[in-house]
Amino acid sequence: MPEKKISKAALYWKLFSSTFILSAFTVGGGYVIVPLMRKTFVEKLHWIEENEMMDLIAIAQSAPGPIAVNTSILVGYKIAHVPGALITLLGTILPPLIILTLLSYVYSAIKDNRIVKTLFFGMGIGVAVVILDAVTSMATTIIGTKKILPIILMVLAFIATYILKWNIVLIIISCAIIGIIATMLPLVCKKNPPKEGGNT
Repeated sequence: MPEKKISKAALYWKLFSSTFILSAFTVGGGYVIVPLMRKTFVEKLHWIEENEMMDLIAIAQSAPGPIAVNTSILVGYKIAHVPGALITLLGTILPPLIILTLLSYVYSAIKDNRIVKTLFFGMGIGVAVVILDAVTSMATTIIGTKKILPIILMVLAFIATYILKWNIVLIIISCAIIGIIATMLPLVCKKNPPKEGGNT
């Protein structure tokens, strides 16, 4: 929940307007809107902690469906529970629904237009920069934890994706399994501490 107490109506409106604007002016899919969500809810509004946002993005990436929609639902639920999830979902899906509906009527007339092609080419460059910013920000956060396992997993995931061309699903599942093992192993060791002195 936000640190500053605001009314539910104001909170819901801020959630809806933020996700609606992000979705309406984002070109390039979920990998562009997600870092912008991070900037809005973590850096600007301070409603979510950096580590929590990283966890939400990881869950959204692993779950079925578009990452932008998944992340918006998780962010909304984190801030305002079920009503927040429904509001951020609506705010995220309405802009593309409206824009695509309008474009469907004029697509045949503009698809070969040079100005339109140039416009989308320029947008593509901007999208690449935003994605690069997201990658460097998330990598910096992981390195900042100074934990060996996450850093090693990040490097191995990059090698598996970029060099070995592994399927992204396999990489995510592998990282998830390693994460579960790394989390459970200390708990198992605590439940079964080594006996002092050993056998005589």
